[in-house]
Amino acid sequence: MNTESTPRLVILALDLGTTTGWALRSGDTLITSGTEHFRPQRFEGGGMRYLRFKRWLTEIKAAAGGIDEIYFEEVRRHVATDAAHVYGGLLATLTAWCEHHQIPYQGVPVGTIKRHATGKGNAGKAEVIAAMKALGHPVTDDNEADALALLHWALAQGADPALG
Repeated sequence: MNTESTPRLVILALDLGTTTGWALRSGDTLITSGTEHFRPQRFEGGGMRYLRFKRWLTEIKAAAGGIDEIYFEEVRRHVATDAAHVYGGLLATLTAWCEHHQIPYQGVPVGTIKRHATGKGNAGKAEVIAAMKALGHPVTDDNEADALALLHWALAQGADPALG
């Protein structure tokens, strides 16, 4: 069987935050990545960032021709209260959106992602960025690097049964 023409699962990996890192592996195995900003804008109500996030997810899904699986960085501790609130709101929006669209989702602990990317569960931002650059990704910041590292972890776990 020729696996070159076999469609692959479309997988989206997210590092949730005001600046959300994302990495998408399309059905033709092309990996794209970047960051999207969800800062509150002037004269917006508090829930608008979450509505913009939901709209962005829908746009990504449409552009990719569908999403088969979503992985997100599971953060258990935040230094700042505001960051924890933003993360919680984005996570609630993401999981509700996934349930609505019947897309499987999974959180992955930060240490697990870092260990896979660098060999160290407590690796710093620069180490994760360097690891993703070494894989050929032109990373712009730590949010994008974290999403790429998460995507590579998911692929290594056999997220796509067509692999291999």
